[in-house]
Amino acid sequence: MKQNTYLCIPNNNLIYKSRLAPTIKKSKQYMQKPSIPKGTRDFSPEEMAKRNYIFNTIREVYHLYGFQQIETPAMENLSTLMGKYGEEGDKLLFKILNSGDCFSGITDEELLERNPVRFGVKACEKGLRYDLTVPFARYVVQHRNDITFPFKRYQIQPVWRADRPQKGRYREFYQCDGDVVGSDSLINEVELIQIMDEVFHRFGIRVCIKMNNRKILSGIAEIIGEADKIVDITVAIDKLDKIGLDNVNEELRSKGLSEEAIARLQPIIMLSGSNREKLAVLKEQLATSEIAVKGIEEMTFILDRIDQLSMHSELELDLTLARGLNYYTGAIFEVKALDVQIGSITGGGRYDNLTGVFGMDGVSGVGISFGADRIFDVLNQLDLYPADSLKTTQLLFVNFGEKEESYLLPIIARVRAAGIRTELFPESAKMKKQMGYADTKKIPYVAIVGETEMSEGKINLKNMITGEQIPVTVEELIAKF
Repeated sequence: MKQNTYLCIPNNNLIYKSRLAPTIKKSKQYMQKPSIPKGTRDFSPEEMAKRNYIFNTIREVYHLYGFQQIETPAMENLSTLMGKYGEEGDKLLFKILNSGDCFSGITDEELLERNPVRFGVKACEKGLRYDLTVPFARYVVQHRNDITFPFKRYQIQPVWRADRPQKGRYREFYQCDGDVVGSDSLINEVELIQIMDEVFHRFGIRVCIKMNNRKILSGIAEIIGEADKIVDITVAIDKLDKIGLDNVNEELRSKGLSEEAIARLQPIIMLSGSNREKLAVLKEQLATSEIAVKGIEEMTFILDRIDQLSMHSELELDLTLARGLNYYTGAIFEVKALDVQIGSITGGGRYDNLTGVFGMDGVSGVGISFGADRIFDVLNQLDLYPADSLKTTQLLFVNFGEKEESYLLPIIARVRAAGIRTELFPESAKMKKQMGYADTKKIPYVAIVGETEMSEGKINLKNMITGEQIPVTVEELIAKF
């Protein structure tokens, strides 16, 4: 008998999934309406064609810049994940109950206590990955002797977050990460901006690439006299677009910031003008902060290099951009679609200190992550998928019976060898049914071969769009595709 499985999720509910014995009769009493968990989706063949177009486009651009693909497990040890995403991030981790006897080491008193946090600590040693960056950092440290630095990797895999499902936000979604570790050079940041620009240019999506620097944010916190509250400040101002200035200020007050500090913060986070104008003001206002000056220098370097390139996308210095994750230490990036109301569709930044958590100091890293699911939604809303990206069967052979089947199989093999996506209808059904099948699957051509065609060595090729039907040889048929 298969074991029951358990899953512990962050809202502290315990889900128990039992497998009914196969002997139980199917009846209304035991019938279950099929469903999927909130925040997840099924994808049809057409949707998968669209998703593969996204993945392949991103993959091609990563390859252009010398990135190599890796994969890591869906689950990681909780010790790997916890404490890497800040307090808010930790709350969104899906925890997995220990396999086998998950109650081992837990006393009856502790069970009766019904303390989900204490129970989770003892019963959950693993969790579903929250992002791909932390597992990548673990990978780098674990395989340090097998890696050539600087190491440029990309990774396309699903991640899981116990977020509140809403438009453009899912509990299971794919990330398409690209990271460079083992290099302090800001050229890496420049190339990542180029990658983001090129990917969205290929998609035909108009975007604004927003950027900031965590050193500048630290300098701002220092200048207003609240250096020890840098995380609270960045988490709050990162929400400016969502909740507005008044609510941001209220959140800052709740974190213990003085009214004077909040007042000094206002003109900085509301700074307007061109990127160069903003940097000029910051250079003046933050001149006494060594770390801020360093951040401004880094930002200037990046802008100087970008100015030498031809960019398709808008590039904006946004001082409210903080990204709530607390592992960024330098440049931070976020991409917003200009023609669709949706959250960030790409983000990233430099995280110099991340590998140090795993015992490997002195390794700098910078990376970005494309949100494939949000990009999918944007492309759908804007109807930007190229026609050839939705690859379906190109040619359907009608089935008239066993004799025709036997005749067609070698021909179909030749056609497929030529790279033409081809089907033979699996049974000799009525012509109406077979043609309906071609229509439903949007197959552009149907090949009709009966006794007459076999005797003449011809194939009647029907164009399902125009209705035109012409006799062709196998060679002529292949040449048409």
